[in-house]
Amino acid sequence: MAAHVAPVRNETEALAGYLAQQQDAFRTVVFGLTDSQAGRASTVSALTLGGLVKHVTAVQEYWLSLALAAPGTPAPAAGADEDHLDGFRYDEQDGLTPLLAAFDDVSERVTAAIGAVDLDAAVPVPDAPWNPKDVEAWSVRWVWFHLFEELTRHAGHADILREGVDGATLFELVAAREGWPETPWLKPWKPAVSAS
Repeated sequence: MAAHVAPVRNETEALAGYLAQQQDAFRTVVFGLTDSQAGRASTVSALTLGGLVKHVTAVQEYWLSLALAAPGTPAPAAGADEDHLDGFRYDEQDGLTPLLAAFDDVSERVTAAIGAVDLDAAVPVPDAPWNPKDVEAWSVRWVWFHLFEELTRHAGHADILREGVDGATLFELVAAREGWPETPWLKPWKPAVSAS
């Protein structure tokens, strides 16, 4: 994806474009990583890039289910609490490939839903300790903006984690993925050459 969202003509295009750009940030941040590197905790936290991709996949699934059910409430998933706790755990044995396939699948479904679901439809506020008690419903519009906020926050976390893994920064990674030419101030990322 280019460094900037394409020009937009309306709110729906803006939501779809900016969400797609944040979704793509996760594809970019794991670009060139091995399964082992995706599982490496590179800060004092136990958070890994693989775990973060797994988490934002689940986050998108959750908010998408709320938007698609509006104005009703989707049935809670079985084991939702346990799933949330497990949602940051990356299994290196499973690898990045199936994880990214699930991420791509939900990302496509979110993008498709943005143009298909009424932005003004009411989304009942789920019962959770962190949700307000004095608000009965949000709009689908609010859900998409909240999802944008979630992805943006976690994309920032991912940037920091990636720098800790191998020093790569987002623009270097985008340049490598997009095939940008090298400039005096921007060198596309290349994997480190191991001394053998």
